[in-house]
Amino acid sequence: MDNLNKLFEETLRDVYYAEKAILKNLPKMAKKASSDKLRSAFEEHIDQTEEQVGRLEQIFESIGKSARGKRCPAIDGLAEEASEIMQEAENETVRDAGMLAAAQAVEHYEIARYGTLAAWADKLGMKDAVRLLETTLEEEKETDMKLSDLALSEINIEADAGGAAGKSSRSASRNDAARASERRT
Repeated sequence: MDNLNKLFEETLRDVYYAEKAILKNLPKMAKKASSDKLRSAFEEHIDQTEEQVGRLEQIFESIGKSARGKRCPAIDGLAEEASEIMQEAENETVRDAGMLAAAQAVEHYEIARYGTLAAWADKLGMKDAVRLLETTLEEEKETDMKLSDLALSEINIEADAGGAAGKSSRSASRNDAARASERRT
């Protein structure tokens, strides 16, 4: 790659591949979730991800390129991690906590990618792409926040309920959740 346009295009292909991979994995994770709230979060994100793929396709069209992905080893690794958790976790609440953590790792990856792409699109004068990328970036941040709230208020507490740390750890988790909620307001 010898210019920012090429780098933008390659990174766009990377995130397109990532979104398609996420669409393959989210239904599996939703099916494995024992928490109704976690299942619902995964199912809602499927619909949102489909919209995000559509936005990426609009950007490809606007730059005169075909919408196709480029293999992304980072997202493949994160998907493998989620798959291992789904297979290896013997306790369903621990599996939920692990899947939620894996989903947040994906969200953080996407936040980094969309933030970078939006900045590059701005530098390249791609106003429509900036708008589309920033819309997706905000959705990814909101999803991460929802997953954090779910982890702190329910999933991690339930996963720890049978653990050796017992009641004192659950109280600490509730206190952590309250502090996290206060920081967000």
